[in-house]
Amino acid sequence: MERWSSRLVFVLAAIGSAVGIGNIWRFPMVVGQNGGGAYLIPYFLAVVCLAVPLMILEMAVGRHWRRNLVASFGRAGKRFEIVGWLICLIVLLILSYYLVIMGWTLAYLLFSLLGSTVTFSSFTSSLEPLAYFLISVLATGLIVSLGVNMGIERIVSIMIPFAFLILVALVLFCVSLPGFHPGMDFFIQPDYSMLRRPDVWSAAIGQAFFSLSVGMGILITYGAHLEDDMDIPQSALIITFSDLLAAMLAGIAIFSLVFTFGLEPAAGAELAFTTLPRAFELMPYGQIFSVAFFALLFSAALTSSISMMEMNVAAIMGQTKSSRKRASILLMILLVALGTPSALSYSSLDLRFFGSRILDLMDVSVGTIGLPIAALLVAITFRWLIDDDVLAGQVHLSERWLRTLSILTKYVIPAALLLITAAMIMEL
Repeated sequence: MERWSSRLVFVLAAIGSAVGIGNIWRFPMVVGQNGGGAYLIPYFLAVVCLAVPLMILEMAVGRHWRRNLVASFGRAGKRFEIVGWLICLIVLLILSYYLVIMGWTLAYLLFSLLGSTVTFSSFTSSLEPLAYFLISVLATGLIVSLGVNMGIERIVSIMIPFAFLILVALVLFCVSLPGFHPGMDFFIQPDYSMLRRPDVWSAAIGQAFFSLSVGMGILITYGAHLEDDMDIPQSALIITFSDLLAAMLAGIAIFSLVFTFGLEPAAGAELAFTTLPRAFELMPYGQIFSVAFFALLFSAALTSSISMMEMNVAAIMGQTKSSRKRASILLMILLVALGTPSALSYSSLDLRFFGSRILDLMDVSVGTIGLPIAALLVAITFRWLIDDDVLAGQVHLSERWLRTLSILTKYVIPAALLLITAAMIMEL
C-alpha cells in the first residue's frame, strides 16, 4: 500500500478534502441564513466537541488496519461490510451532483477569463452544464487513477497553497471596501437570541461535519496511508485550524462584498453565481477578482472531489482486486450515469422528481440526510462494535484526554448525530 511521502502532504490532502465548496460558498451562506455571528458560537462548539474527535477516530481506524472503508467495517464482522458499501454509495451520490457544481465553477472561471457576461439562468438552462460536468468527472478520475503519490499528492501540493493565497489576496482587498465594517458587524457580532433556536444549533452541527468531511470514511481511507510515527491528534488540529481559517477568510471576503454592493447576505446558492458576479462587474479590476474567486472555488471543489472518489476507488480495489485504473474508469462511468440528471435538471429539459429538480432533491436527501447517517454509522461501528484498544493504540494522549475523547466518540457524538438526523427529517 502506498504511504504519504510526508506528513505535510497528508495534511494538505486532508485539508483539501475538508476545504471545499462547503467553506468558500456554503459557510457564508449558512451564516447569512442563520443570523450572522450568533451562528459561529454553536458552530465552533460543534467543530471542537464533535467533528475533531470523530476525525481523530477515523484516522486512527484507518492507520490501525490499513484497509479501505469496506474492509475496515468488516473488522466488526463480515456482515458489516454492507454498511461500508452503503457509505460508499452515499458519498458516490453526493459526488455525482458535487461534480455538477464543480462544473459550474469551472464554467464561470472560463467566463471570467474571457470577460464574458453570462447569467446563471441562461447558463443552466442550456446543455453547457453537462459538458462542464463531464470535464469535471474526467479531471477527477484521471488524477485519482494516477495514485496517491503521483496523482493526489501532486495536485493538493499545488492547489491548497494556491487556494489560500487567493483567499488572503481577496481579504486584503476587501478590507479596504466601504462594506467591510458593516459586513464584519453582521459576520462576527452575535445576536444571542438566535441561540435559543434549535434549528441554528442543528445547522451548525451539520455544517461542522460537512465542512471537515468527517463521518464519510474519507479520513479512514487517507489514514490507511499514514506513517506509524505521525501524531494523529496534532494533525487533526492543524487540519481543523486550516479549515476554520479558510471558512473565516471566505466569510470576511464575501460579506465585505455583500455589504459594499447592497447584496442579500442570505441569498444562498444564488450568491456565488448571480449576485457576486454582478458585484465584480462594478468593481475596479473586477475581472481579476472574478477570475480569482472562481479559481478558488474550482480548486476547493477539485481537491474535495478527489478525496470522495479516492475513497470509492480504494474500496473497489481492495474488495474486488481490480487495478486502480480499472476502478477509476468504472467509477467515472457510474458518476456520468448518476450525475447527468442533476446536470440537466436546471436545463430546458427541467428534470424533476416529485416536483423538485433532481439536483436539489439529491442535495436535500443524500447531501443533507445522508451525511449525518453515514457519520452515525461510523461512530457506532468503530466505538461500540470494535475494541477500545484500537483508538488508544493509535492516539497517544494523556489518560485524561484519552478518556474525554473516548466519551465524546462513544456517547456524545452518536447522540448529537441522532438528534440532528431526526431534526433534519422533521424539516423535510
